[in-house]
Amino acid sequence: MTQHIKQTYNEDVISKSAEDKRLYRGLELTNGMKVLLVSDPDTDKASAALDVNIGYMKDPWELQGLAHFCEHMLFLGTKKYPEENEYNKFLSEHGGSSNAFTSSEHTNFYFDVAAENLAGALDRFSQFFHSPLFTPSATEREVNAVNSENDKNLQNDAWRAAQLERSLANPKHDYYKFGTGNKSTLETLPKASGIDVRDELLKFHSKYYSSNIMGLCVLGKETLDELSELVVPLFYDVENKNLTVPEWLEQPFEREEYVTRVNVVPVKDVRHLNVFWSIPDLQPYYTSNPGHYLGHLIGHEGEGSLLSELKSRGWVNMLMGGQKAGAKGFAFFIVTVDLTDDGLDHVDDIVTLIYQYINMLKKEGTKEWIFNECKDLSAMTFRFKDKEKPHNYTSKHAGYLHEFFLPEVLSGPYIMSEYRPDLIEMVLQKLTIDNMKMIVMAKKFESEAHLKEKWYDTDYSISKVSPETLNTWSTCGLHNNLRLPEKNEFIATNFDIIPNETEDTPLTRLWYKKDEKFLLPKSCTNIELTTPLSYSDPVQSNLTYLFVTLFADNLNEYAYAAELAGLHYNLQCTPYGIHLSLKGYNDKQDILLKKILEKLTTFKVDSKRFEIIKELYERSLRNFEANQPHAHVTYYTSVLMSEVYWTNQELLDCLDEVTVEKMEKFMPQLLSKLYIEALIYGNTSKQKAIETIETVESVLQTNIGTKPLLPSLRKRYREIQLPDGCYYIYQKTNKVHKSSCIQMYYQTGIQCKENNMLLELLCQIINEPCFNILRTQEQLGYIVMSGVRRSSGVQGLRFIIQSDKSPIYVESRVEVFIQKMEEYLDNLSEEDFQKHLKALASKRAEQPKKMSLQNNRYWNEISSQQYHFDRDACEIACLKTFSKTDLINYFKEMIVLNAPKRHKLSVHVISSSIENETINKVADDIIDGLAPPPTLPPPVIIEDVNSFKNTLGLYPLAKPYIDINTAKSKL
Repeated sequence: MTQHIKQTYNEDVISKSAEDKRLYRGLELTNGMKVLLVSDPDTDKASAALDVNIGYMKDPWELQGLAHFCEHMLFLGTKKYPEENEYNKFLSEHGGSSNAFTSSEHTNFYFDVAAENLAGALDRFSQFFHSPLFTPSATEREVNAVNSENDKNLQNDAWRAAQLERSLANPKHDYYKFGTGNKSTLETLPKASGIDVRDELLKFHSKYYSSNIMGLCVLGKETLDELSELVVPLFYDVENKNLTVPEWLEQPFEREEYVTRVNVVPVKDVRHLNVFWSIPDLQPYYTSNPGHYLGHLIGHEGEGSLLSELKSRGWVNMLMGGQKAGAKGFAFFIVTVDLTDDGLDHVDDIVTLIYQYINMLKKEGTKEWIFNECKDLSAMTFRFKDKEKPHNYTSKHAGYLHEFFLPEVLSGPYIMSEYRPDLIEMVLQKLTIDNMKMIVMAKKFESEAHLKEKWYDTDYSISKVSPETLNTWSTCGLHNNLRLPEKNEFIATNFDIIPNETEDTPLTRLWYKKDEKFLLPKSCTNIELTTPLSYSDPVQSNLTYLFVTLFADNLNEYAYAAELAGLHYNLQCTPYGIHLSLKGYNDKQDILLKKILEKLTTFKVDSKRFEIIKELYERSLRNFEANQPHAHVTYYTSVLMSEVYWTNQELLDCLDEVTVEKMEKFMPQLLSKLYIEALIYGNTSKQKAIETIETVESVLQTNIGTKPLLPSLRKRYREIQLPDGCYYIYQKTNKVHKSSCIQMYYQTGIQCKENNMLLELLCQIINEPCFNILRTQEQLGYIVMSGVRRSSGVQGLRFIIQSDKSPIYVESRVEVFIQKMEEYLDNLSEEDFQKHLKALASKRAEQPKKMSLQNNRYWNEISSQQYHFDRDACEIACLKTFSKTDLINYFKEMIVLNAPKRHKLSVHVISSSIENETINKVADDIIDGLAPPPTLPPPVIIEDVNSFKNTLGLYPLAKPYIDINTAKSKL
């Protein structure tokens, strides 16, 4: 095996965090492939990722989207494993998953699997890079999946803006290309030109999938030697075509494209200003990271910042600034702001302030103390970095193998070791007027937008910036309110790990858990302030949302320094009140918490910001229509099944009742009577946790006079109970997207360990066949998913499919699939059944990789009031008692057609492009050769949501797993 390894980088030369217990080895194979091996004996999932340093910027001009299409096709059979679904089937049967992405200069494939099955998964994965089949039938079908993937993005403003930016570039530059591809670029136009797309796929793979531009990262529980013995034989003979990684030394925009203003019409009612400058590729300077230094300052949100001044004028709500990757050879520096109504009329003034801030930076010069602060924060992040999910980790590091030398592949993204003021000045000198482009996005440009972008039909116009405005910008000088930030007092200095229950008061129940797993100087604090006022009607719901949003907006300048220092807070509304959470370094967490509570209980409404935030909220409610259809079916299912759910329209209809005066009266009422349930978990002691909650109670009682909420008012909403044998359909029209969507929900009842595990086992077994049959074979759409839906302690099986076919047709195909699954389960071998049972047990036994995720598990049990802190172990034990007969009986009782306890609700979101859609319409797009749909009973059409809900009962809440009245202390 050693004869296939050109160079080895052992543990002693790979720079890693002192807290990192994993073992690493870097290899360069004789075929030029770079490999990072990661040995983690404690991992429950193994993973591998391979990154090819080629993306869609190398698509042939006559076949745009080919790199992306090639990525799709590699999943659909290889010479060694010719079955189209062999790879995903193996992963599904062994608790795994897979995915891939194509970017401008990378194609990245990754998977995870139960740790003991790495060898089998890696063997199948490796064949992607040896001998993919690209069969004619799969090629012909999979182009539909690529087209559906593109269709789902057509009304997405982020995708539209990104492609418009490319379409404004030099038409001869590869940056100009359309990377996703669609049926036109990958089938219609090539056929018309006599191009065989399958031949071109083979050529593309043969030309560009070269081992010397591949980076492979493999993580497993095996030793490094064992990983080497596994990996090298599978990858050493991937062909080396001796490719050079493409580089683009010319900027994508021609000089005449600068100093122009592009006005763009969005789909949603959003208003953005994007100012960007072309700069050199900064990746070679990663040890000094000049782009990060400038982004830290221009994107700062504290006092004296650019954002602070713009917000004080009522022109913007948020600002982001920093470097943006282009490709090898070029990059951009960007400033993006979210504009208010008033701000849209002051775009030129906003740009003036941007240049005044840049002028201030030039006058002040580079500051070594600021660089050192950035350096220290990055080093602290690297030292105490949380573990990630294995597939995220391997995918990321497979890409890093192209960007950093192997010894620095772990530390490279974090360590700023070299202070280079000359490089900072170099980038700063590029931020000039003659090197600038600006794009403004707003609905108000509809009447003037006379141009249309080719791929997304985005309406826009282009104009030159006037000489007068250019002169204003070039002579704008300085502004007295703009200054460098102060030193960050929130940076943690105490990293000691504290050595190695409920506490109740009439106002508060505290849960405390000392972390003994991650051993990092971090902690998580969760505080739910329960009050029935927050969601008692749509007006109160609006008031609560605006109060929370206004408060966060007001606190931003103070809390931003903490955010930079790795100490994060979040305040959000729930149907039961307000949830406050903090996470990050524990050293100064109590200081931030006390400040938040003091400001929360003494908050005064700024009438100017109130009107801005209210208008922003109104726009977000109206913009819901432009969300993806799959988001709509999820939303409408929640509206139908929840005991209480205020719709977007109900919230909009009463928004005019929300005034500053009403808000000022509402705030003290909201906090006057509370029940508090809290969780403090991490590197903290029980006494410190108790002191924290005493501080919470003290601030609330002192500043507002908060009193305990009556137990009878601590209400939790319940789920609608569908009757046996029912079949309901609810239909809504969507006027924005060309795709329709369905969600079919088969409600199975209250959560308990037996019901939970039978439902999850069913989903485990049918998940891969669902994707293979409904997406890969029948090509119903790009988004095809099945799984568990849980809400208010009630659960069921759901299917979500977003498709350009009619919902009635799609629903009929799902019913055919359910019929097939009845036969599939009957014929499932005992060996395969045990594989799936073991795979599900493996998934459920997977441990959270970082403290925040463990915290979320604890908090989900507390917020749901089920308090089942040992859920995984108990339910896995229950799972292992099931037989195949148990599952079949469950399926036949709950899911199949005519099942005695079948409870079916279908939500159809119908594209307005499908005309005259009715419940009884006969699908005219049945594909030859497919099994005919079963005869369904006539559905009950839900015409009025309230009438539907009023005629049905409610499930009881799931019983708590422990007796909360006698529970003490330990989670």
